[in-house]
Amino acid sequence: MALSGGLDSVVLLDAVCAARQLDDTLEVWAFHIHHGLQTAADQWLAFCEKLAKKYQVHFDFRLLHFANTAEGNIEARARAGRYDALTELCHEHGIENLLLAHHQNDQAETVLLQLLRGAGVAGLSAMPEKRLLSAGDQAVTLWRPLLNLNRAELEAYAKAKRLKWIEDPSNLNPRFRRNAIRNQILPSLAKIQPEAIANLARSANLLAESQKLLDRLASQDAKGILKQTHLHLAPLLTLAQVDLPAANNVLRYWLKLNHLAMPSQERLTSWWQDLHQVSADAHLEWSHDGASIRLWRGMLQLVNPESGRWIFQPIPRNSKTAGISAKQIEEALNQGLITQRERQGAEKLQIKAKTPRKTLKNLFQEADIPPWQRHAPLLYLGDEIIAVAGVGVSHPHLTDKGVRVLPQWIENQWSAENPVK
Repeated sequence: MALSGGLDSVVLLDAVCAARQLDDTLEVWAFHIHHGLQTAADQWLAFCEKLAKKYQVHFDFRLLHFANTAEGNIEARARAGRYDALTELCHEHGIENLLLAHHQNDQAETVLLQLLRGAGVAGLSAMPEKRLLSAGDQAVTLWRPLLNLNRAELEAYAKAKRLKWIEDPSNLNPRFRRNAIRNQILPSLAKIQPEAIANLARSANLLAESQKLLDRLASQDAKGILKQTHLHLAPLLTLAQVDLPAANNVLRYWLKLNHLAMPSQERLTSWWQDLHQVSADAHLEWSHDGASIRLWRGMLQLVNPESGRWIFQPIPRNSKTAGISAKQIEEALNQGLITQRERQGAEKLQIKAKTPRKTLKNLFQEADIPPWQRHAPLLYLGDEIIAVAGVGVSHPHLTDKGVRVLPQWIENQWSAENPVK
């Protein structure tokens, strides 16, 4: 679970540890993210570490560094950095379930923030109680077990249990929109309508149900348009001509499937202008939510600008698929002979039996690999290339006998930048 040291996360830690008494096999980790943005950050880290020791739970933390706090939206950057750091901690310690301490007031604040930015149904659905955090080698499920409780209820619990927590002074700074909503807007709304916070949270739940129906409709409309991570441009434009809202819904659905944020209406309008004007064989590129969207041979494709990694995927014993000897790879790894290198040019590889070695340039062209995907590092065993991303594995190194593995290039995943406590 994430532990900031504030009221919400301290209550969550206490509740989780109470549940652990009913199941002594439950292993609890507390993760703290040190932003370094305030002078008291070191004290908060020490407080959380001491608290974890008191509750006898495992503890780890991450330090985030922001070179220029004046650059961009520091609140959003800190939120994104916190999210990534928690993901890394989960992967490092083999954690499959991450608990966050968001509560009903946080949900109401998020709804109002999304209204102010003119968000659609997806944005107004705010924060789900459960969602998949990562789809890499190890899946992590994010849970928000306190989402149906308001802050007053958490305070009552904390006082009854005599819990101690940290008050972050930055939460009073009105220059952050969320703080202004928390300290000025929501109290005013509660005077007008006492159930305002609960009603806003309920609206988010109803809109989340509506979003599920929109996703179902998008999956139907996307037949013939959506192909894995790509979109066929021609049928998408045809749909836009007869039903632009449906085409927008398909675009949003595609981005959601790839864990990217929803675009603004202005950005969608700009995209459609580009798509209507571009020629069929032209190249087009947009930047969105840390990813690159490119048009290549009539297909819209998502490109992760970050690097990936090579893994060795075990082949089932009853499979007839050829692979590289697992023993050979293990010995090579122990000797430091497995390396990845950048493409220099003129490299050759044989990927089929009874065929000559071909240059990577020819192999990329034959496999119709887009130019931006031709820069993945090459995998070497000693001084020999054994695998090229998107192309294949060196045929002379393959065998169909014994325990085998296949080298696979895994690109980094995108992740939505939801608030994380």
